[in-house]
Amino acid sequence: MRKFFYLFLFQVVVCYSYGQMSGDMATVNQIKHEGTTNSRVMDIAFHLTDVSGPRLTASPGYMRAAEWARQTLEGWGLKNAKLEPWGEFGKGWQQERCYVAMTKPYYAPFIALSKAWTGSTPGNNMIKSSIVLIKAKDSAELQQYKGKLKDRIVMMWVTDSLQPSFEADGLRFADSSLQKMEKAMPQSGEVRGRQMSDEMRKQFAVRQAMQRALTELYNTEKPALVLSINARGTDGTVFVQGGGSYNKDAVEGPANVVLSSDDYLRLQRLVNANVPVELEADVKTKFYTNDMKGYNVIAEIPGTDPKLKDEIVMLGGHLDSWQ
Repeated sequence: MRKFFYLFLFQVVVCYSYGQMSGDMATVNQIKHEGTTNSRVMDIAFHLTDVSGPRLTASPGYMRAAEWARQTLEGWGLKNAKLEPWGEFGKGWQQERCYVAMTKPYYAPFIALSKAWTGSTPGNNMIKSSIVLIKAKDSAELQQYKGKLKDRIVMMWVTDSLQPSFEADGLRFADSSLQKMEKAMPQSGEVRGRQMSDEMRKQFAVRQAMQRALTELYNTEKPALVLSINARGTDGTVFVQGGGSYNKDAVEGPANVVLSSDDYLRLQRLVNANVPVELEADVKTKFYTNDMKGYNVIAEIPGTDPKLKDEIVMLGGHLDSWQ
């Protein structure tokens, strides 16, 4: 979702200018010179990320970025720059504090990030608790944990293992690879449909049912904190998305944080070996319900060609991001 609006602005200027002065290579070269020599890409990215902070939809960070974008577009000479509501979105949310550390059998601070639209740890003070490791293959096996999770720190048993990474994060395709891609034929819809086998659909349905049952268990039992494993990424990198609902009437779930796979699996190994483990945590999040609307940043570059006055070129991109 991290598609910054500077890209679409550059496209707007290029498309608009080229359409107005087709064939005028001096103008085209001037536009190219602006993009390659006078680019403000890094300054724009700095204001949208470091200055504005996370831009989760309807969050204070998003509104900071949106207002900065509106003012910037206006300063560039675009007309009718405004924040335009597109309809009801739901609750805004932001992370305000997230501290998780192991205190037994030794002290170890963890990198932890709250899942979007999840709650806070109870009370105003640091919580301390041992860990309940849930081992359940389906919703039926989850029933054995009823009455055992309230105010506890819980985690699900996972079968993941750390995979060593010996390849660079970035690579350059060889000419032969690019030629092979160029000659590749698109698959028909029928073939793609067959690739999603009945077994794959069944497994997906089972995972979905398990997740719904787990969410219901957490909302009923009200653990103090849920630990989740990083779904992707290696070498300690943490990716985190949503864990609760932004619908205005949705139940607020318990605090839920994502740990790196390294830390999560270390905890799992310790607990599974019956080594006494204790964690301390202080997780605070905040929901915003005063304004349930979602907003787009809108601005216009008025045309000048009377022959095209009834035509509109519309371009856009994501301004929001995960937290």
